[in-house]
Amino acid sequence: MTELTWQGDVAVITMDRGENRFDLAETQRWHALLDEVEAHEGPLALVTTGTDKFYSNGLDLDWLMANQPEAGHMLRELHRVWGRILGLDCITVAAVNGHCFGAGALLSSAHDRIVMRADRGFWCMPELDLGLPVSEKMAALLTARLPRTAIHEALMTARRYTAADGFSVGIVDEIAEADAVVSTAVTWAAAIAPKSREVIGEHKRILHGELVAALTGR
Repeated sequence: MTELTWQGDVAVITMDRGENRFDLAETQRWHALLDEVEAHEGPLALVTTGTDKFYSNGLDLDWLMANQPEAGHMLRELHRVWGRILGLDCITVAAVNGHCFGAGALLSSAHDRIVMRADRGFWCMPELDLGLPVSEKMAALLTARLPRTAIHEALMTARRYTAADGFSVGIVDEIAEADAVVSTAVTWAAAIAPKSREVIGEHKRILHGELVAALTGR
């Protein structure tokens, strides 16, 4: 189950569903949790993470194949999750505890900062290997937050980046040991949480307003 807990002013969303792949139910769960986060009054920051060796292994392709009439709706709702995080009026950190592929990599890219586990896991956009091109909105999300040259390589080669690889090209902002990924993210986020949410929200509107609107359909 994906759950919301609090560490002081920092909301922590933890995915604990094996490979943490996205189907419609999981996407709807994220919207419910983001509703709770957005409703919080006062200082706020958000950290998201996974469990064991997976942050998120992306889309649940088996679910999508078995539920094709709902697939389009599910993908639109997942785009809305990314857009809501990208435009959230507080600082956000992805604590990447393990493998972070496809939709999981896109989720991490919607955050203001990525902290990644040093010893295990890859950040990867595998669509080239899958024969499934990303959408224009997905590419726009990646390049809104991450270096364009790194994203060019990621999309054109399907390279699997370790934490050190990701740090060297600017995808990863900080590397932490396995047992400190979440605490490192929370500590950094907590220092920003008391700052003005109004100003953070306005800066995100200036930087990402058109993309947030495109992702959320607003």
